[in-house]
Amino acid sequence: MKITNVTIAGGGTLGSQIAWQTAFMGFKVIVYDAFDKGLDSSKNFHKQFAELFMKTRGVSKQDVEATLSRLSYTTNLKDAVKDADIISESVPEDPDIKSSFYQELAKVAPKKTIFTTNSSTTLPSDYAKFTGRPEKFLALHFANGIWDANIGEVMGHDGTSPEVFNRVIKFASEIGMIPIPIYKEHNGYILNSLLPPLLQAAWDLYRDGISDVESIDKTWMISMGTKIGPFGFMDMVGMQTSYNINMLWGTKLGDQKKLDDAKIIKENFIDKGKMGVSSGEGFYKYPNPKYKDPDFLK
Repeated sequence: MKITNVTIAGGGTLGSQIAWQTAFMGFKVIVYDAFDKGLDSSKNFHKQFAELFMKTRGVSKQDVEATLSRLSYTTNLKDAVKDADIISESVPEDPDIKSSFYQELAKVAPKKTIFTTNSSTTLPSDYAKFTGRPEKFLALHFANGIWDANIGEVMGHDGTSPEVFNRVIKFASEIGMIPIPIYKEHNGYILNSLLPPLLQAAWDLYRDGISDVESIDKTWMISMGTKIGPFGFMDMVGMQTSYNINMLWGTKLGDQKKLDDAKIIKENFIDKGKMGVSSGEGFYKYPNPKYKDPDFLK
């Protein structure tokens, strides 16, 4: 199964990173988003990544221009997938939206196309029946900041073809990821089984007035030797994703605490346009958040 043409569905923070990294590694990439606003956001991200790669990763202007030349954008799903060998889906973390997307995708994608989901909180088996090709459907999950946290978690479902599973393992490597095979479906994969308890603990400390954002992040960064704390990471993930996850599990598990947290996120961040890194403000202000200040940990 040759992979040359890649479609990224979803022009948000992580979808834009996946698109950039894939194009940088030599693949022809089309970014699809249902809204022009989403594509404009993705284009802006790619301009930022171009500067970032030249300034901090020693990449030449020629290589950046070549990467940009391999990127195109459209709001037309049929055009986006007409030549796709593989699709990476990063649409909003809402089961109804994802199910509807796969039903539409199944109508227009070529038979050859492998479908992958980047969902953080749901399973491939939740959507396999909507894809029209369950044997060619599985998860390829990325971490935020994919050129530094360069893992690609590959997780199939009971109906995924072993050949397709192995091809996606290889594809993850081809785009510069370290493939992490997951042999049984598991909510949260590996990364998101380890990370949420940290983020939830930090949020609880903040929400209950135990300490402030900067102090909590400083404690983690100093103690663990990391470059970013839990609230900086939440800004990278984005408030909409945090809201969606809390609503999903709050509703599914009947967990009122999670529903209350979702309400707090909506009222204090989303309704005020503080979406995280993507909007320029969340817990911190961007592009120069306080936690990157050389004196932050002093």
